[in-house]
Amino acid sequence: MDDRLIDDDRLSLERKSVLPGEGFFQPDSLADEQAEREAQERLDGAEVVVVADPDADGLAATALIQIARGTATLLPAGPHEIDRALSWVAEHTDGADVYICDLCPDHADDLADLDSVVETAAAVTWYDHHQWDEELADRVRAADVTLVVGPSDEVCTADVTLEALEYDFPEQYVELAAATRDHDLWIREDERSDDLADFAYWVDPGEYIQTIVDHGPNLPETAQDLLAERRVEKEALIEKAVARASLREVGPWTVGVTYGRCSQNEVAEQLREQGADAAVIVKPAGSASIRGTDSFERCHEVAAQVNGGGHPKAAGCKPDIYEDMLDYAHHWSTQGAVAKQAILDAFKRLEDSHDEG
Repeated sequence: MDDRLIDDDRLSLERKSVLPGEGFFQPDSLADEQAEREAQERLDGAEVVVVADPDADGLAATALIQIARGTATLLPAGPHEIDRALSWVAEHTDGADVYICDLCPDHADDLADLDSVVETAAAVTWYDHHQWDEELADRVRAADVTLVVGPSDEVCTADVTLEALEYDFPEQYVELAAATRDHDLWIREDERSDDLADFAYWVDPGEYIQTIVDHGPNLPETAQDLLAERRVEKEALIEKAVARASLREVGPWTVGVTYGRCSQNEVAEQLREQGADAAVIVKPAGSASIRGTDSFERCHEVAAQVNGGGHPKAAGCKPDIYEDMLDYAHHWSTQGAVAKQAILDAFKRLEDSHDEG
């Protein structure tokens, strides 16, 4: 494929809004090979390993572990990459203290290599705040893993980590956990929390961790300058996603539905202001974010029906509807029509089950 066809820098904002980033067009097999090579390099000889979601919450938890333990090697892993990350830890570490942060297994298959990790590790600890299936939680504890899960509507994983670690953290890291919670639970009372979330998204995880270790939640001027520059395009993409949104009535709920490459939380907030009880933001890469409000706190139940999970007010999923590239071509040209309908159908099934109950 001609590189210029997927070069983000030459795409107009309109096209960038409806197409996935250039990383999407790299074959998974090639990306996996590169990722495993990098993982092996990271893990070789590591004494403390942290497998974490590389968002602001997972990275804050990693930073706290690094501060408390004096060292920490991060292995980034998204919610659908738990099994892969655990297999790499089992294969490429020996005698390390292993922490798993801000990740929740959706299926037993995610834990296929957990026993192997426990066998090779000095200790395994899991900190999280998502909605856990009790059978999966029992499976983790039965493997001799210390599992600490905080209430998902009250704390973030940084809070859990701060409380669980036996270390007297300076006040700036207590503030860091609080600011991270403010964004992760969509409280939005601390103006620093959006800065932390955006900075974590736009810079390398290692740079983010070092920055918050040095500065806590108060980002330095260089970080603020980067945020100001990047937010020009961010706001434009938000505007396009909001402009193409529609409000759908599903049972007792008004659901705002849209499509685009955008910052889902800000889009969801604007849809809430338009009267939505919940928001669905379908992304060009095929995944979707589901956001709730005080009048809808069942996002995780919707996501669980379409290959996902999360929290009562914030969840993610990727409907299993893509068989080949023609399906993706249809997805882009129809602005996610099939994915939107699959998720709306999940809302409808919630309403039907409520009526039957």
